[in-house]
Amino acid sequence: MTKDELVLDHAAVQAIVLQALETLNDERDADEKLDVGPGTRLFGADAELDSLALVSVIVDVEEAVSTASGRSISLTDDRAMSQEVSPFTDVQTLTSYILSLPELA
Repeated sequence: MTKDELVLDHAAVQAIVLQALETLNDERDADEKLDVGPGTRLFGADAELDSLALVSVIVDVEEAVSTASGRSISLTDDRAMSQEVSPFTDVQTLTSYILSLPELA
């Protein structure tokens, strides 16, 4: 591990996901802003994001986690798509999924 790489624990990964949502909020009109928190729905019933916004968040999270860990990750591979529960359901499930990736072990 180089000095630029961080240990990615739950708090650090969740902060990356929340920051990606805040960045998305910065691009939205005041009446379209998301209520950002650990329970923010990303995908599925009651999701607060449309598909384009979800893709934007996923790309931002992949880049930030890859930069922070020094390892390339993909959140849209077969492993993610084959999960019984979508890793994109909400901030908590996405955080947990990222932490389960072997690339970060």
